[in-house]
Amino acid sequence: MTELKIERVRKQFGSFTALDDVSLDIPHGKFVCLLGPSGCGKTTLLRVIAGLEAPSAGRILVGGEDQTQVPTHKRDMGMVFQSLALFPHLDVADNITYPLAIRGVDKATRRKRAEDLLELVRLPGMGARRVHQLSGGQRQRVAIARGLAINPKVFLLDEPLSALDASLREHMQIELRQIQQRLGVTTVVVTHDQKEALTMADLVIVMKDGVIQQAGAPMEIYHNPANAIVADFIGTTNLMPCTLEAGAISALGHRFEIDPRDRINAPQGAAQLSVRPEHVALVTPEAGIPAEVTFLRDLGESLHVIAQVGDHEITAHLPPGTANRPAQGDRIGLSFRAGERVVVA
Repeated sequence: MTELKIERVRKQFGSFTALDDVSLDIPHGKFVCLLGPSGCGKTTLLRVIAGLEAPSAGRILVGGEDQTQVPTHKRDMGMVFQSLALFPHLDVADNITYPLAIRGVDKATRRKRAEDLLELVRLPGMGARRVHQLSGGQRQRVAIARGLAINPKVFLLDEPLSALDASLREHMQIELRQIQQRLGVTTVVVTHDQKEALTMADLVIVMKDGVIQQAGAPMEIYHNPANAIVADFIGTTNLMPCTLEAGAISALGHRFEIDPRDRINAPQGAAQLSVRPEHVALVTPEAGIPAEVTFLRDLGESLHVIAQVGDHEITAHLPPGTANRPAQGDRIGLSFRAGERVVVA
């Protein structure tokens, strides 16, 4: 069942087109990440869904009902803003239940709801605290609890973890996903963090210039990008000019026979070859593309090798304990794993 339907939405700010004919069906209970660089339209789309911006054209439907003209506070949606927007003059419990208070819910019901949500976000017994007494992660949990207070049909979050440090951010990614799975609420998160999207989402929507470039499961987008924009933005890849012809790919002065498992997402002729660093192997110069090692970085979990091929830099991510570890300045050969090469326009 489609819970949230975005139907041919367009948004103009004067002569600038922020959203250009965006359509999307989001099934009930799915966790969706809107992903893309700054200015791609992802936050504008979230605000249109929430009713904070009116679309110039198109419709927003929830459960089959048109919400386009429905005011924000009547849309049955919860939202977490990037700034969190917690009220310093209210305690934690009153912050959480503020959406219920403005809907006229009685105090006893609000108190019970606050207690339940504090248990859910692992802050039991902290309802009487003030916002300034909380850590960054605790404030984040309070904002999430407030967004869930009305039992929303759709839960919207705008860059909810951007202000957290790296370790807390990773912890909160897992925690947010666990809460969503427990409640089964349809959730849409805006992020520019690819790892965050790949970690949390059932469905990733990659946007650029107000247009959806690709929508799909995280690993589908990672391994089978629809175009060069997606290949270059999602994760790390080696993107190089190539020529696609019948049965073969020519790149970096070498010709590769196409493997049936290679993904060919471009017509014959000039295109781009995308190869993930983990799919680059080091071989002898005679057995592969001749290259020179220009940089090494050992991260423990993997060894990163950067090699120069003419005007192009190629990165390889090798497993720890790799035999015949190269040194900077070594002449090596590069091999691109058959079945893991992607040709895109």
